[in-house]
Amino acid sequence: MAATLSPARARRRPAARVWRDRLPGIVMGGPAVLVFLAMFIVPMFLAFVLSLTDWNGYSLNFTFIGFDNYAEAFRNPRTVDAAVFTAVVAFCGTVLCNAVGLFIAALIAGNGRANTLLRTIFFYPYIISSLIIGFLWSAMLAPEGAVNGLLGHLGVGPVPFLTEVGFAKASVILTIVWSSFGFNMILFLAGIKSVPTEYYEAATVDGASKWQQFRNVTLPLIAPVFTVNLVLTLVGLLKVYDIVLALTDGGPAGSTQTIVYQILRDSFGQSELGFGAAQSVILLIVTAVLGLAVTFARRGAEKKVAD
Repeated sequence: MAATLSPARARRRPAARVWRDRLPGIVMGGPAVLVFLAMFIVPMFLAFVLSLTDWNGYSLNFTFIGFDNYAEAFRNPRTVDAAVFTAVVAFCGTVLCNAVGLFIAALIAGNGRANTLLRTIFFYPYIISSLIIGFLWSAMLAPEGAVNGLLGHLGVGPVPFLTEVGFAKASVILTIVWSSFGFNMILFLAGIKSVPTEYYEAATVDGASKWQQFRNVTLPLIAPVFTVNLVLTLVGLLKVYDIVLALTDGGPAGSTQTIVYQILRDSFGQSELGFGAAQSVILLIVTAVLGLAVTFARRGAEKKVAD
């Protein structure tokens, strides 16, 4: 007579089998989880703890001051001004990078050596170090730089690209766009290339013009690429500081300081790491909220297009 398993033992056997099946995934994914915890979760927790102190970065003595640093971040006019300029850079840069990237991608999406060469040329600024780009354009836009020298030959007086507030802000934004739109262009190119040619053939048969094909066929089908481009560009521009550092060093009169530039200046230049950590936590929260908001908004738009 065959032995029968007790109910408790019968339940244990499937559970053991489940864990045995999951073990390879746990072993494979474990190192990635540990790296994520060590490189993101733990530093984020430590930054939050640090933001509750008045630590100067050098002394071993510090005092817990609660949320005073957070209150100071919203009261400090330098931080507020840097946050406002960062918002302007993020909004204008996101719009311009995607608009220019999409426009150029549509123009050079065809096959041919000329288009291949143009893709390389337009993408090249993106792979150059942002610091190098900042120093390059700083030399070109200086009062005695190449651009003003050329304008002088044309009979136009020197333009204060980096010494007048309005021009300096525009110079920072346009330099960022010039250095970044190549990434957006490549993603849009990939999206355009993935559209089946049958749709264009059907639209041609129906008498649709090139613009109508682009508006009614290409744009709806590359909607997911728009979402990726918008989120990546927005998040990246909220953290920009290296081009600002090399191009204007935050000037004139601190008008082009971004929030990350301000955080680094407060943390290390002013020895206020607690205050800088509080600003970093606020920036992290704002970035996460904006990124999620744009993602969900775009997902809704994609569903409407699909319907």
